[in-house]
Amino acid sequence: MDLNLRTAVWSLSGKRKNVFWMAQYILASDDWLTLNLRIYYALRAFKLIYYPTLAVVAVPVNTVTIVILSRGKCGLAKGVTRYLVAMAATDLIVVFMDVILRQIPIAYRDYFGFVRSIRVCDVHAFLLYTATDCSVWFTVTFTFDRFVSICCQKLKTNYCTERTALVVLGTVTALSCLKNIFWCFMLTSEYSLAYARWFCMPRARLLESQFWGSIELLHYILTPVIPFILVLLFNALTIRHVLVASRARRRLRAPSSGEGAHDPEMASRRKSLILLLVISGNFILLWALFILYYIWNRMRFLGYVSVFPPASLRELCFMMQLLSCCTNTALYAVTQTRFRDQLKDVVKSPFILISERIHC
Repeated sequence: MDLNLRTAVWSLSGKRKNVFWMAQYILASDDWLTLNLRIYYALRAFKLIYYPTLAVVAVPVNTVTIVILSRGKCGLAKGVTRYLVAMAATDLIVVFMDVILRQIPIAYRDYFGFVRSIRVCDVHAFLLYTATDCSVWFTVTFTFDRFVSICCQKLKTNYCTERTALVVLGTVTALSCLKNIFWCFMLTSEYSLAYARWFCMPRARLLESQFWGSIELLHYILTPVIPFILVLLFNALTIRHVLVASRARRRLRAPSSGEGAHDPEMASRRKSLILLLVISGNFILLWALFILYYIWNRMRFLGYVSVFPPASLRELCFMMQLLSCCTNTALYAVTQTRFRDQLKDVVKSPFILISERIHC
């Protein structure tokens, strides 16, 4: 990069409100600017629109999902409903703690400089990472519940119940709180408003310590590396079981059964499998890039890779990870007929009330 272009980039980067001008200047440049820098500043500009839009969409979407599922009219088992409500609730908390109180102030830091005087960042980090862990591990526990329901008929009666779901959800929440309490001791209460993994100021000399590196490594292994592997494993085992069982039942229900191709048992399993794959597949797709970035960064830290992971990849990881907080409702609507019907009723209800008031 020549000296004039470098000077212009740094000059513009000091003015956070000119991020659009900076992106336009870089993308229009004919010089040999790296692709990573082009993408990075394009994402910086896009985030000014992306995160406010995500917040506006995700808050009502998750709220409506909680209301619909809590009514218990979607034809789902009570245990399944508990898992889905818990997942929607934690997604809503993540949107509030991460998108609204973290990403938007970072993107518009010129307008949120006052938060530096609000000394609660360590508590904010604890609540944010706890909610994120709960959201991820609730997906794992739901995946395991569906695995037991489909593949382990003897265990299904005792495990796939509402009471078990409540115990599992409570246990995961308590363990997530214990896991993330260390953030209150490792981060200060001052906000940094920086484009980095940590939005709080770390305590002095902490970043250079081996203890910090070990804690960070354990943190990301527990969430999301292990959950990612478990979800893939349970999905693979469930799909394999369904395929094997489907072939066996087709042989047993040969034309002599006289019932044609319809099999109520397999139809029920297919519906459970579709719901499972939709939710866990969404998690896998939107967290895969984060896993890639983490492994790359860890290998670079250990000396196996000499190239730093691009900053544009890190920003894209955050964007895709947070997108997962508002996509489940759309997936429910696509795959669950009764959920669609309930969603239509919720959307229509305000207009019905207004119409009744007018006619009164």
